[in-house]
Amino acid sequence: MSDASDRTMRFSAEELKNGTSEIIHEVYKALEEKGYDPVSQIVGYLMSGDPTYITSHNNARTLIRSVTRDALVEELVRGYIKK
Repeated sequence: MSDASDRTMRFSAEELKNGTSEIIHEVYKALEEKGYDPVSQIVGYLMSGDPTYITSHNNARTLIRSVTRDALVEELVRGYIKK
């Protein structure tokens, strides 16, 4: 018997980009809600890889760790260039 956990899932590049963008926004919002400077905290995480820069509030730490730091930087650069 097969269940969903052993099937190969396909995601388009656009879906992955959208997911990464959503994660960045959710983490930003969680950091803001806890009274942190979101930009400084996210930069600290990106530079060091230390997940303690990100609050566990609203599952933000787990969310941000679900995406590689490279993918986060790529999404941030894409967003910056588009503006």
